[in-house]
Amino acid sequence: MHELGIIVHITKTLQSVAKENNLKEIASVTLEVGEVSSIVPDYLTDCWEYYRKKFPLIEHAEMRIEMMPAVTYCESCEKTYPTVEYGRQCPCCGSWETYLLTGDECNIREIEAQ
Repeated sequence: MHELGIIVHITKTLQSVAKENNLKEIASVTLEVGEVSSIVPDYLTDCWEYYRKKFPLIEHAEMRIEMMPAVTYCESCEKTYPTVEYGRQCPCCGSWETYLLTGDECNIREIEAQ
């Protein structure tokens, strides 16, 4: 379960942001999680519920997860398409010369403080 490691990293980032901005408490954090990131949102939430209790800064903070769609780009026909539905092969032209544009990320989108 790599979700706990992700939560540890997010917590360190929140602590750093709080220190830089003299924040006493984080009210919420919103994450962007890619559809093909291999992160299980329920596991991430469970890890957050466990780990946040160890730090007064985030003890009462809510974590919101926004799923980001996976989008692939085809270099042959220069079109984009939904990755999960079609995989690596372009549904428009059949080319395998494709790469993932979005969908494997995990980013902090927003931090709300009190």
